[in-house]
Amino acid sequence: MHSAKEKLSNVASAAKEHVNICTAKVEEKAEKAAARTEEEKKIAVERRKAKEAEAKMELHQAKARHVAENQPVVGGTHGQQPVGTAAPMAGATAPTYPLGGHRPGHKYM
Repeated sequence: MHSAKEKLSNVASAAKEHVNICTAKVEEKAEKAAARTEEEKKIAVERRKAKEAEAKMELHQAKARHVAENQPVVGGTHGQQPVGTAAPMAGATAPTYPLGGHRPGHKYM
């Protein structure tokens, strides 16, 4: 589940993307109005598309950065390991504890 900070950051990044896209469209219209040839108009369209793609790329990078900021730090100094990752003892053929279900001899199965 996303944290509130991450959601707000994503909303802010999306708003920034929309502003960048709108700015690119306005610039395209201005360039097309000033263009004298069809080639210049096509260049204006391509420039807008490039700016839109850059804005979307920045949005995705920002979202990835927001997720990374909110991830808990794994591998602290306490020496604890997640369940099921403990190395078995030398010579043991089975884990020293059950990985799932109830402990051996438990009456509910």
